[in-house]
Amino acid sequence: MTLSAQARTDAYEQIRQIAARYSHGVDRLNETVMKSAYWPDAIDDHGVFVGNAMEFCAMVVASHRQFDSTMHCNYNHLIDITSDTQATGEIYNVAYIRSTANGAPILDTWFGRYIDKYECRNGEWRISHRVCVHEGTRREAVTQTMPINAAKFRQGSADRGVV
Repeated sequence: MTLSAQARTDAYEQIRQIAARYSHGVDRLNETVMKSAYWPDAIDDHGVFVGNAMEFCAMVVASHRQFDSTMHCNYNHLIDITSDTQATGEIYNVAYIRSTANGAPILDTWFGRYIDKYECRNGEWRISHRVCVHEGTRREAVTQTMPINAAKFRQGSADRGVV
């Protein structure tokens, strides 16, 4: 491998930003940002969808409009740069999905991992292949909220779908 120390540092940061852009794009319903994490010919395997990542992004943004809010949180992110143009990664992920059923708030929580292959093309790193691994889920009715005046805060829906 011929990557300099600075190039390796830059690669790690670009790959971390990929994870952030993906989650931001999903949660803000911004298909363009979400797609910017993948190469146009990338494959995404999310169980319910296996195929071109660009098609996956469009499907996710459309399907997530039904939720009141989503929050994808990336935790441990192991990155292994295997060559000047190839890397692999594993990201632990928890997603909080808030919706309403019969007028009552529901909180679904997803626990999983992303197993990624990254490629560097013309100095830019992106995902070339992603597998989403399911570790568990939880659904709970929201029967109580924090004792704060939440109405005084800007609500999360204010910038969903804003490009």
